Amino acid sequence: MTTSVDFTTSVSTALPLLRRYGRALTGDQTTGDSYAAATLEAILEDRSVAEEASTVKIGVYKVFHSIWLSSGAPVEDKETGLRAAAQKHLSKLTANTREALLLHTIEEFSVSAVAEIMQIEQSEADHLITVARREMEDAVSGRVMIIEDEAIIAMDLENVVADMGHLVTGVARTRKEAVSLAAKDVPDLVLADIQLADNSSGIDAVNEILDAQGKRPVIFITAFPERLLTGERPEPAFLISKPYTEAQVRSAVSQAMFFSSTETLKA
Repeated sequence: MTTSVDFTTSVSTALPLLRRYGRALTGDQTTGDSYAAATLEAILEDRSVAEEASTVKIGVYKVFHSIWLSSGAPVEDKETGLRAAAQKHLSKLTANTREALLLHTIEEFSVSAVAEIMQIEQSEADHLITVARREMEDAVSGRVMIIEDEAIIAMDLENVVADMGHLVTGVARTRKEAVSLAAKDVPDLVLADIQLADNSSGIDAVNEILDAQGKRPVIFITAFPERLLTGERPEPAFLISKPYTEAQVRSAVSQAMFFSSTETLKA
Protein backbone atom coordinates (compact mmCIF):
# COMPACT_ATOMS: atom_id res chain seq x y z
CA MET A 1 0.00 0.00 0.00
CA THR A 2 1.31 3.45 -0.94
CA THR A 3 1.83 5.68 2.09
CA SER A 4 1.06 9.38 2.05
CA VAL A 5 4.78 10.18 2.14
CA ASP A 6 5.56 7.80 -0.74
CA PHE A 7 2.68 9.18 -2.78
CA THR A 8 3.77 12.79 -2.27
CA THR A 9 7.36 11.93 -3.16
CA SER A 10 6.28 10.12 -6.32
CA VAL A 11 4.12 13.05 -7.43
CA SER A 12 6.93 15.52 -6.75
CA THR A 13 9.37 13.41 -8.75
CA ALA A 14 6.97 13.20 -11.69
CA LEU A 15 6.12 16.91 -11.78
CA PRO A 16 9.24 18.22 -13.64
CA LEU A 17 8.79 15.51 -16.29
CA LEU A 18 5.10 16.38 -16.55
CA ARG A 19 6.13 19.97 -17.28
CA ARG A 20 8.34 18.67 -20.09
CA TYR A 21 5.41 16.73 -21.54
CA GLY A 22 3.05 19.69 -21.29
CA ARG A 23 5.54 22.06 -22.91
CA ALA A 24 6.25 19.71 -25.81
CA LEU A 25 2.55 19.05 -26.29
CA THR A 26 1.64 22.74 -26.43
CA GLY A 27 4.93 24.13 -27.75
CA ASP A 28 4.95 26.71 -24.97
CA GLN A 29 6.35 26.84 -21.43
CA THR A 30 3.55 28.91 -19.92
CA THR A 31 0.71 26.87 -21.40
CA GLY A 32 2.38 23.55 -20.67
CA ASP A 33 3.11 24.53 -17.07
CA SER A 34 -0.50 25.67 -16.65
CA TYR A 35 -1.72 22.18 -17.51
CA ALA A 36 0.83 20.68 -15.11
CA ALA A 37 -0.38 23.03 -12.36
CA ALA A 38 -4.01 22.13 -13.06
CA THR A 39 -3.03 18.46 -12.79
CA LEU A 40 -1.42 18.99 -9.41
CA GLU A 41 -4.46 20.89 -8.17
CA ALA A 42 -6.75 18.07 -9.32
CA ILE A 43 -4.62 15.48 -7.52
CA LEU A 44 -4.57 17.54 -4.32
CA GLU A 45 -8.36 17.67 -4.47
CA ASP A 46 -8.82 13.99 -5.30
CA ARG A 47 -5.84 11.64 -5.46
CA SER A 48 -7.86 8.50 -6.25
CA VAL A 49 -7.16 8.42 -10.02
CA ALA A 50 -3.41 8.81 -9.53
CA GLU A 51 -3.37 6.42 -6.61
CA GLU A 52 -5.33 3.65 -8.36
CA ALA A 53 -3.11 3.58 -11.47
CA SER A 54 -0.47 0.87 -11.84
CA THR A 55 2.14 3.46 -10.70
CA VAL A 56 1.76 6.93 -9.24
CA LYS A 57 3.70 8.42 -12.17
CA ILE A 58 1.31 6.85 -14.67
CA GLY A 59 -1.57 8.10 -12.55
CA VAL A 60 -0.23 11.67 -12.62
CA TYR A 61 -0.02 11.61 -16.42
CA LYS A 62 -3.47 10.03 -16.57
CA VAL A 63 -4.92 12.97 -14.64
CA PHE A 64 -3.08 15.38 -16.94
CA HIS A 65 -4.47 13.64 -20.00
CA SER A 66 -8.02 13.79 -18.65
CA ILE A 67 -7.68 17.55 -18.14
CA TRP A 68 -6.13 17.94 -21.58
CA LEU A 69 -9.02 16.10 -23.22
CA SER A 70 -11.64 17.96 -21.19
CA SER A 71 -10.23 21.23 -22.54
CA GLY A 72 -10.61 19.89 -26.07
CA ALA A 73 -6.86 19.35 -26.68
CA PRO A 74 -6.95 22.88 -28.08
CA VAL A 75 -5.33 23.99 -31.31
CA GLU A 76 -5.23 27.78 -31.35
CA ASP A 77 -6.93 29.51 -34.28
CA LYS A 78 -5.92 33.09 -33.53
CA GLU A 79 -2.22 32.82 -34.35
CA THR A 80 -0.47 34.65 -37.17
CA GLY A 81 2.60 34.08 -39.32
CA LEU A 82 4.73 30.97 -38.81
CA ARG A 83 2.89 29.96 -35.66
CA ALA A 84 -0.40 30.03 -37.56
CA ALA A 85 1.11 27.67 -40.13
CA ALA A 86 2.24 25.39 -37.31
CA GLN A 87 -1.24 25.27 -35.83
CA LYS A 88 -2.68 24.54 -39.27
CA HIS A 89 -0.44 21.47 -39.47
CA LEU A 90 -1.49 20.39 -35.98
CA SER A 91 -5.18 20.58 -36.83
CA LYS A 92 -4.68 18.09 -39.67
CA LEU A 93 -3.04 15.39 -37.56
CA THR A 94 -4.99 12.32 -36.52
CA ALA A 95 -6.50 12.86 -33.05
CA ASN A 96 -4.41 11.70 -30.07
CA THR A 97 -1.36 10.78 -32.17
CA ARG A 98 0.99 13.47 -30.84
CA GLU A 99 0.07 12.63 -27.27
CA ALA A 100 0.80 8.93 -27.81
CA LEU A 101 4.10 9.64 -29.55
CA LEU A 102 5.34 12.04 -26.88
CA LEU A 103 4.38 9.71 -24.05
CA HIS A 104 6.17 6.79 -25.70
CA THR A 105 9.32 8.53 -26.94
CA ILE A 106 10.10 11.66 -24.92
CA GLU A 107 8.55 10.40 -21.67
CA GLU A 108 9.66 6.80 -22.33
CA PHE A 109 6.44 5.08 -21.28
CA SER A 110 5.82 1.57 -22.60
CA VAL A 111 2.96 1.12 -25.07
CA SER A 112 0.90 -0.50 -22.32
CA ALA A 113 1.52 2.49 -20.05
CA VAL A 114 0.55 4.89 -22.86
CA ALA A 115 -2.69 2.94 -23.25
CA GLU A 116 -3.38 3.21 -19.52
CA ILE A 117 -2.68 6.94 -19.45
CA MET A 118 -4.86 7.62 -22.49
CA GLN A 119 -7.48 5.07 -21.36
CA ILE A 120 -7.45 3.16 -24.66
CA GLU A 121 -6.59 -0.37 -25.77
CA GLN A 122 -2.90 -1.22 -26.15
CA SER A 123 -3.40 -2.03 -29.84
CA GLU A 124 -4.86 1.44 -30.39
CA ALA A 125 -1.95 3.08 -28.56
CA ASP A 126 0.50 1.19 -30.76
CA HIS A 127 -1.43 2.27 -33.87
CA LEU A 128 -1.46 5.94 -32.78
CA ILE A 129 2.30 5.92 -32.24
CA THR A 130 2.89 4.47 -35.71
CA VAL A 131 0.56 6.99 -37.34
CA ALA A 132 2.15 9.87 -35.41
CA ARG A 133 5.63 9.04 -36.61
CA ARG A 134 4.50 8.95 -40.22
CA GLU A 135 2.32 12.06 -40.14
CA MET A 136 4.71 14.29 -38.23
CA GLU A 137 7.85 13.38 -40.13
CA ASP A 138 6.05 13.88 -43.44
CA ALA A 139 4.42 17.18 -42.47
CA VAL A 140 7.28 19.65 -42.05
CA SER A 141 10.89 19.79 -43.19
CA GLY A 142 13.44 22.54 -42.73
CA ARG A 143 16.97 23.66 -41.95
CA VAL A 144 18.46 22.43 -38.67
CA MET A 145 21.56 23.73 -36.92
CA ILE A 146 23.34 21.53 -34.35
CA ILE A 147 25.30 22.90 -31.38
CA GLU A 148 27.23 19.99 -29.86
CA ASP A 149 30.88 19.71 -28.78
CA GLU A 150 31.16 15.89 -28.76
CA ALA A 151 32.01 14.76 -32.29
CA ILE A 152 30.37 11.33 -32.10
CA ILE A 153 27.12 12.73 -30.69
CA ALA A 154 27.13 15.54 -33.25
CA MET A 155 27.57 13.04 -36.07
CA ASP A 156 24.78 10.86 -34.70
CA LEU A 157 22.40 13.82 -34.43
CA GLU A 158 23.33 14.96 -37.92
CA ASN A 159 22.56 11.51 -39.35
CA VAL A 160 19.20 11.28 -37.60
CA VAL A 161 18.11 14.76 -38.65
CA ALA A 162 19.24 14.25 -42.25
CA ASP A 163 17.50 10.87 -42.42
CA MET A 164 14.27 12.65 -41.46
CA GLY A 165 14.58 14.79 -44.58
CA HIS A 166 15.87 17.97 -42.94
CA LEU A 167 18.91 19.92 -44.14
CA VAL A 168 21.65 20.29 -41.51
CA THR A 169 23.16 23.76 -41.91
CA GLY A 170 26.22 22.82 -39.85
CA VAL A 171 27.61 21.82 -36.46
CA ALA A 172 29.06 24.26 -33.92
CA ARG A 173 31.18 23.33 -30.88
CA THR A 174 31.24 26.65 -29.00
CA ARG A 175 29.04 29.67 -28.42
CA LYS A 176 31.12 31.79 -30.79
CA GLU A 177 31.00 29.18 -33.56
CA ALA A 178 27.25 28.78 -33.10
CA VAL A 179 26.48 32.48 -33.39
CA SER A 180 28.70 32.79 -36.45
CA LEU A 181 27.19 29.73 -38.16
CA ALA A 182 23.63 30.94 -37.54
CA ALA A 183 24.46 34.33 -39.03
CA LYS A 184 25.86 32.74 -42.21
CA ASP A 185 23.07 30.18 -42.68
CA VAL A 186 19.94 30.96 -40.68
CA PRO A 187 18.29 27.74 -39.41
CA ASP A 188 14.60 26.97 -38.95
CA LEU A 189 15.38 24.95 -35.82
CA VAL A 190 18.32 24.72 -33.40
CA LEU A 191 19.33 21.48 -31.67
CA ALA A 192 21.66 22.43 -28.81
CA ASP A 193 23.65 20.84 -26.01
CA ILE A 194 23.76 22.82 -22.75
CA GLN A 195 27.47 22.49 -21.91
CA LEU A 196 29.88 23.31 -24.75
CA ALA A 197 33.57 22.63 -25.44
CA ASP A 198 34.97 25.92 -24.14
CA ASN A 199 32.75 25.77 -21.04
CA SER A 200 30.40 28.25 -22.66
CA SER A 201 26.65 27.76 -22.37
CA GLY A 202 24.46 26.41 -25.14
CA ILE A 203 21.66 28.46 -23.61
CA ASP A 204 23.66 31.66 -24.01
CA ALA A 205 24.50 30.71 -27.59
CA VAL A 206 20.84 30.11 -28.38
CA ASN A 207 19.73 33.36 -26.76
CA GLU A 208 22.26 35.30 -28.83
CA ILE A 209 21.08 33.55 -31.99
CA LEU A 210 17.42 34.26 -31.22
CA ASP A 211 18.20 37.91 -30.49
CA ALA A 212 19.98 38.24 -33.83
CA GLN A 213 17.87 36.00 -36.07
CA GLY A 214 14.43 36.09 -34.46
CA LYS A 215 12.49 33.46 -32.57
CA ARG A 216 12.49 29.88 -33.81
CA PRO A 217 12.05 26.46 -32.18
CA VAL A 218 14.93 25.12 -30.10
CA ILE A 219 15.54 21.66 -28.67
CA PHE A 220 17.97 21.40 -25.77
CA ILE A 221 19.85 18.22 -24.89
CA THR A 222 21.09 17.81 -21.33
CA ALA A 223 22.12 15.15 -18.83
CA PHE A 224 20.34 17.13 -16.10
CA PRO A 225 16.81 17.91 -17.38
CA GLU A 226 15.45 18.59 -13.91
CA ARG A 227 17.58 21.76 -13.78
CA LEU A 228 15.60 23.19 -16.69
CA LEU A 229 12.16 21.96 -15.60
CA THR A 230 11.58 23.92 -12.41
CA GLY A 231 8.97 26.31 -13.76
CA GLU A 232 10.67 29.13 -11.83
CA ARG A 233 12.05 31.05 -14.84
CA PRO A 234 11.87 31.02 -18.66
CA GLU A 235 12.77 27.46 -19.67
CA PRO A 236 12.72 25.41 -22.88
CA ALA A 237 9.58 23.95 -24.39
CA PHE A 238 11.55 21.10 -25.97
CA LEU A 239 14.05 19.10 -23.94
CA ILE A 240 15.79 15.74 -24.49
CA SER A 241 17.62 13.90 -21.72
CA LYS A 242 21.07 12.37 -22.16
CA PRO A 243 21.57 9.58 -23.00
CA TYR A 244 18.90 9.95 -25.68
CA THR A 245 17.42 7.51 -28.19
CA GLU A 246 16.94 8.04 -31.91
CA ALA A 247 13.18 7.88 -31.39
CA GLN A 248 13.37 10.75 -28.88
CA VAL A 249 15.31 12.93 -31.29
CA ARG A 250 12.93 12.17 -34.14
CA SER A 251 9.89 12.90 -31.98
CA ALA A 252 11.29 16.14 -30.54
CA VAL A 253 12.41 17.45 -33.93
CA SER A 254 9.06 16.61 -35.49
CA GLN A 255 7.20 18.29 -32.64
CA ALA A 256 9.42 21.38 -32.57
CA MET A 257 9.08 21.95 -36.30
CA PHE A 258 5.39 22.63 -35.70
CA PHE A 259 6.11 25.60 -33.50
CA SER A 260 7.68 28.88 -34.49
CA SER A 261 9.12 30.22 -31.26
CA THR A 262 10.87 29.36 -28.02
CA GLU A 263 11.28 31.21 -24.76
CA THR A 264 14.33 33.42 -24.16
CA LEU A 265 16.29 31.45 -21.61
CA LYS A 266 18.59 32.30 -18.74
CA ALA A 267 21.77 30.34 -18.03
